[in-house]
Amino acid sequence: MTDLFGGPPESTPLSCSDVQFLDTTLRDGEQAPGISLTPAEKAEIATKLDSAGVSVIEAGSACTGAGERETIARVADLDLDATVTSFARGVQRDIDLALDCGVDGINLVVPASDRHIEQKVGTTRDSVIEKTVDLTEYANDHGLWVEVLGEDGSRSELQFLERLMESALDAGADRVCYCDTVGHATPDRTMEVVSRLTALGPTSTHTHDDLGLAVTNALVSIVAGADLVHATVNGIGERAGNAALEEIAIALDHGYSVETLDTTKLYDLAQTVATGTGISLAPNKAVVGENAFTHESGIHTDGTLKDDAMYEPYPPETVGRERRLVLGKHAGRAGVRAALDEHGVDVTDEELGAIVEQVKAIGDRGKRVTDADLLTIAEDVQDRERDRRVELLDLTAASGGATPTASARLAVDGEERVASGVGSGPVDAAVSAVREALAIDATLESYRVDAITGGTDALVTVEVVVSRSDQSVTVTASDADITRASVVAMVDAFDRLLASDVSSVAIADD
Repeated sequence: MTDLFGGPPESTPLSCSDVQFLDTTLRDGEQAPGISLTPAEKAEIATKLDSAGVSVIEAGSACTGAGERETIARVADLDLDATVTSFARGVQRDIDLALDCGVDGINLVVPASDRHIEQKVGTTRDSVIEKTVDLTEYANDHGLWVEVLGEDGSRSELQFLERLMESALDAGADRVCYCDTVGHATPDRTMEVVSRLTALGPTSTHTHDDLGLAVTNALVSIVAGADLVHATVNGIGERAGNAALEEIAIALDHGYSVETLDTTKLYDLAQTVATGTGISLAPNKAVVGENAFTHESGIHTDGTLKDDAMYEPYPPETVGRERRLVLGKHAGRAGVRAALDEHGVDVTDEELGAIVEQVKAIGDRGKRVTDADLLTIAEDVQDRERDRRVELLDLTAASGGATPTASARLAVDGEERVASGVGSGPVDAAVSAVREALAIDATLESYRVDAITGGTDALVTVEVVVSRSDQSVTVTASDADITRASVVAMVDAFDRLLASDVSSVAIADD
């Protein structure tokens, strides 16, 4: 695969080839407005970070409260290979609370800029150094790994920052950290500061994205000698967020041949964090966004079908992804033919032209062309009627009681089947009833609802992506009733999946 896509781009080799990550998704990432991860979600994310090879996991801030300490202790008890740490302010009590959680180390944050020293804390530079030395020695005496972070370091006076960090290292800190706390720094300033700090000892970098430079400044820090990068999954965090773990990892892997972690686990990790935090990934998000390996343009699709590397810098498998060719107003003949081939539909050149014309017409109306749309167009162009294997005859759903229930009546290969189901809501109950009637082993990969008209009687469109074995279909259905639209879409998806396998529908038990 490397030969197919070529080696890394022309670049100057890094002086530091052993770069590791400190992931702060569970602490700095969770500080983004509206995010509150449960203990189970934090444990799951920590386990996946460890599995991917992240070296240090900041599990939270022990000073936050009893609930947070319980969660940090849960992560610390997972027996991970990673070093598990707690954020600690410049007070001894925070260190004691971290010790109570059983963590391996602390991220000791002390003020570095005069703005923070004088206005936020109300102290002096000399007092900050004295307290930092005392706290570092105290943590060392209790067997903790210690990283000292100079908060707002990018706006500090450089000579003082050097004196502060050198004092921390002399007191026994394992490493110091350059902090661009408000995403203020430019790359050239980052290079200057980090170069000076790495001359003192092991240095980390913590960059924010307020100027859109978090990843750039993290990479510049590495060029300057930093060997531990603070990052969050999907770049979540306060304000504009932190440096994105997945972007830095793939930039180092692809751009400099520096392996930091198992990149094939990045997409699953991104999905886990997006689900847990409720912050959806932007479609155009680098590395893990839905469109990162999706092609619609006719020129791009045709080129990609001829050569996987034509319009991609690295294979999608590198980050646990798959390539997708989708249809819309920019679709070309090659892409449409490839999509039809996936569904076993043979067409003549004349038929293909007619299908492409209709696909573009749908795309011009701002609508995504689903698998069901394409197959329906092909059936119309070829003047053939599809023999449906599954049809919805009747549906009832009730959600007034404590447990939502639903019943569905379907025709399967001409045989009528009736089944009921319960769920967390009427849609869930109705879909459960359909599954019970069909006894089909299929997975709902995606479910999306869009209101396409206004008012209390708004018409909604439901889009589902359903997979079975190595096949998947995307189907949409519209109705004023969201439950019915959902079931119609699911039934049509099941019907499409079963169309090529006569023996696939099991007889449901009475």
